[in-house]
Amino acid sequence: MVICVPSTGAVCNSGDIAWVLAATALVMFMTPGLGFFYGGLVRRKNLVSTIVQTMVIFAVVSLAWAIWGYTLAFGPSSLDGFIGNFQYFGLNNVGGTANTVYSSTIPALLYFAFQLKFAAITPALIIGAFAGRIRLKPLLIFILAWVTFVYFPVAHWVWGDGGWLRALGVEDFAGGLVVHTTAGVSAVAAALVIGRGMDFGKESRPNNVPYVILGTAILWFGWFGFNAGSALSADDIAVNALVTTNLAAAASGVAWLLLDWTRKGKPSAVGMCVGFVCGLAAVTPASGYVSPGWSIVIGIVAGVGCNLVAGWRARTRLDDSLDVFACHGVGGMWGTVATGLFASAAINASGANGLIFGNAHFALLQIFAVAVVAVFAFVATYVILYVINYFSPLRTTAEEEKAGLDEVHFGEEAYYPAPE
Repeated sequence: MVICVPSTGAVCNSGDIAWVLAATALVMFMTPGLGFFYGGLVRRKNLVSTIVQTMVIFAVVSLAWAIWGYTLAFGPSSLDGFIGNFQYFGLNNVGGTANTVYSSTIPALLYFAFQLKFAAITPALIIGAFAGRIRLKPLLIFILAWVTFVYFPVAHWVWGDGGWLRALGVEDFAGGLVVHTTAGVSAVAAALVIGRGMDFGKESRPNNVPYVILGTAILWFGWFGFNAGSALSADDIAVNALVTTNLAAAASGVAWLLLDWTRKGKPSAVGMCVGFVCGLAAVTPASGYVSPGWSIVIGIVAGVGCNLVAGWRARTRLDDSLDVFACHGVGGMWGTVATGLFASAAINASGANGLIFGNAHFALLQIFAVAVVAVFAFVATYVILYVINYFSPLRTTAEEEKAGLDEVHFGEEAYYPAPE
């Protein structure tokens, strides 16, 4: 740890501090954006509860991250790189000094705040898999257990000081493994444990398409902080990450739109928005390592691939209500593999070259990391939910599901009748 005194310019960089402060705020804004995105997709009777779930998850995980999460994820390694130690428990030794393991130009407390936003939005992604059919109390228990036993360890493996995947050379610029793979695969486990909704198989349309569009726009905007902020500096890597983020999202959304148009005869506004989010998820691990041109390729493959997986899922008996796996799981895994294919040390000197630049070992390493994280997240999530369900039943009753969780949990409605 070194003293970080912005006023002297000795260690800290005021430009880096300003950028990461802004990026932290941008990533926080993604949580209500996700709430509107999901809220617009669900039935009207679950709109309020869906948005509130994202916000309460943000609050609960913020507290967990401050007390024990940050130290487990970013404290020095214990158990052979599996988890961090308790050096930073309760934010002990985290303040206006810079932790040079992660960044020497911003205070450690700012790094804590930036990473908090990632920890908070990741479990919120999972709720799309069981929208409208989980009770609030076991949901909150699940969120605390999931971040403790899934997110915090994986974050340490990939990003933490001494994490075993990081030591092997695995690269994940902003969370393709840590955020999207864990959430997407966990969504499948959750859908299996909780079971299908009573309306599964019936036609269901989004209750508010403008909310979906608004949520997508907020997510896209916030994702610039998500990816470009992960450079932790106001430098050329941040610029590259911002540009690749935008191009991959655009390419994926357009690819999804064109595929729908070709197959169904009409483009879909909702489908296009989902495509944008798939592209954002896919470019996340690669954004600081690949060129803008390759980010377009990543986006196109994400748009087509995620679309096809979502179509396949709809023909199965798996009730992943909002296709969390097809979007975030497939997108995050593809982006992690794509990093192994297209990464260039010319873009980021601290990274490795990918397969197209002659480094087959790195490509295989990225595939290995995807497999390990996916299996771990699925098994751990399945066990966590199974245990919770034994003590506190997860599933709403048929009557509660029919009435909608807005009324059941909060006694409120999204839209009240106009007064006479």
